[in-house]
Amino acid sequence: MQAGEATISIGADWPRMSIAQVQAVLTAPGAPFEMATETIRGVPTRIWKNAPATLAQLIAFSRSHGERLATIHEDQRVTFDAQFRAIATLARHLQDSGIGKGDRVALAMRNMPEWPVAFFAIVAIGAICVPLNAWWTPQELAFGIGDSGAKMLIVDRQRHERIGNDYAAMPGLETVIVARARTPLMAPARALEAVIGGCADYAALPDVALPNVAIAPDDDATIFYTSGTTGKPKGALGTHRNLATNVYSSAYIAARAQLRRGEMPPPVPRPKVGLLVIPFFHVTACSASLMGAMASGTTLVLMRKWDTAQALALIERERVQVTGGVPTIAWQLLEHPDRERYDLSSLEIIQYGGAPSAPDLVRRIHEVFGAMPGNGWGMTETMATVTQHSAEDYLNRPTSCGPPVPVADLKIMAPDAPIELPVGEVGELWARGPMIVKGYWNCPEATAETFVDGWVRTGDLARLDDEGFCFIVDRTKDIIIRGGENIYSIEVEDVLYAHPSVTDAALIGVPDRVLGEVPVAVVHLCSGCFASESELRVFVRARLAAFKVPVAVRFSDTILPRNANGKIVKSELRALFAAG
Repeated sequence: MQAGEATISIGADWPRMSIAQVQAVLTAPGAPFEMATETIRGVPTRIWKNAPATLAQLIAFSRSHGERLATIHEDQRVTFDAQFRAIATLARHLQDSGIGKGDRVALAMRNMPEWPVAFFAIVAIGAICVPLNAWWTPQELAFGIGDSGAKMLIVDRQRHERIGNDYAAMPGLETVIVARARTPLMAPARALEAVIGGCADYAALPDVALPNVAIAPDDDATIFYTSGTTGKPKGALGTHRNLATNVYSSAYIAARAQLRRGEMPPPVPRPKVGLLVIPFFHVTACSASLMGAMASGTTLVLMRKWDTAQALALIERERVQVTGGVPTIAWQLLEHPDRERYDLSSLEIIQYGGAPSAPDLVRRIHEVFGAMPGNGWGMTETMATVTQHSAEDYLNRPTSCGPPVPVADLKIMAPDAPIELPVGEVGELWARGPMIVKGYWNCPEATAETFVDGWVRTGDLARLDDEGFCFIVDRTKDIIIRGGENIYSIEVEDVLYAHPSVTDAALIGVPDRVLGEVPVAVVHLCSGCFASESELRVFVRARLAAFKVPVAVRFSDTILPRNANGKIVKSELRALFAAG
């Protein structure tokens, strides 16, 4: 625990069991969370013995939830049985369209019931789903489609209109399937509804089985793009095992919290109703949330876009028990002026990750809603969950992101030498386990640099305490996390440098109470040149997604400060910005 860190009184008899004791009970031979050892890419690795071997097994199991609702979106309600029928029908159609094992299918769509149907139909036949950021510009979407070599694109109307009918930048693309199109489509595009109908039609689809495809746990399943310090997004190549691991990791966290307070956990996760506000194209929503929902029968309430008042109304109407996403969401729920007008008594858990959060947020969630807070740490390269923090543990250690799940290992390495540091010392956080992706798609050099003998070098500076709780201290990578969205500075800086008046540019993150941090640019203009703050922001907005646009631009009369290696000293810029 950090010096001066406040805790909340949660009962003199808590915890009833230590972290080590809980793990021994829950992972014992014959216990629900029993572990085994498998060799993954030449490295002996602990796995959840009872986790689904493939996503096809998870899909088949999800049908056992029958008429329980899988998704709710506005007035559309899709049961697990109806969802399975749509998945199986679309999977067979993909096969008939020439999509086979290992082929890439890009998926660009906002959160709606068609997203999980498309995702699971793709992976069920051994193809690789490439979820693309629905907020990306046409150029960014074209890059993801082209870089992954996608043969097919499944897209909603808005993304299709954004891309247009010019597929010249995506030469490998053969077929486009469009959901909810409002105008006639031009070849090679066709309507998703012609294959599976609308959401209301899923329950009447033929009762067909999933295609029989030989899939192994470590076969490729996904490519999630994450930006890199080169400015070009890199595709993290995930496997069926990576995603299936989260099914048991999430369930383990709930059981651990119950044992810590002296309650015997149920043998299987209980279905809940969750308000999902994170986009499915993030691993947090897809891997950590959707996989668990398919296994447990949890209903996911979806929103077209985030609106705090609408979220409060949905929590009341649908009796939502779990919500969250990023700290931004929790703050806005807490501070909405009409919050007390809504019945929010159903809330049990508000959990988040992906951005810095204030310890005060942890306390206020518990005090205002009576709900338990939850937090965790993961990244695209870990397919989400590595550590998880919840309930009383989080209340008692509000600056930690929790201990690793039992199948994961963490270690702290010296930033400048291959030396593991002792407990309490700060260094680079390395992680390993069955959730670690294979590497980066078509990026062998970046893969070799980041993935070492089963470990992923996270780029985060952290420390571990004597119970294994992890505390993220800072980031070694030049990244800004704005409300859960990663912004890699060099990508924005490259756009600023492209402006004819800019000769020097740097993007820095400044603290923001709601979003965690926001991007701010500092630029130096060439002699005799002029550019206004609004002009530069418009220039960036025309070339990058809106969340990457600096919220403010400051001008420096001189070239930006650099160290002996010629690298801009951003710490000085932050100080100047704060002083200004």
